[in-house]
Amino acid sequence: MSCTSFSELRRKEVINICDGSRLGCICDLELDDCTGVISSIVVPGTSRFFGILKSTEEIVIPYSKICKIGGDVILVELVCK
Repeated sequence: MSCTSFSELRRKEVINICDGSRLGCICDLELDDCTGVISSIVVPGTSRFFGILKSTEEIVIPYSKICKIGGDVILVELVCK
């Protein structure tokens, strides 16, 4: 991974390359208990009611779905529904 800290990752916007949708910025990480390696990144779900109310759901993206971590964005490949 090209980043050195969680705070650097949190500043990057996550974008789905399948449909170009902006998923938001990382709000949490899931780590493997045994190895300490990142297993997933978590982004907030889509906002409800014209973006005023936050969703209670989060999108968990497996690390294997990350295509590229750039300077400003993280590109992921999620199947479009």
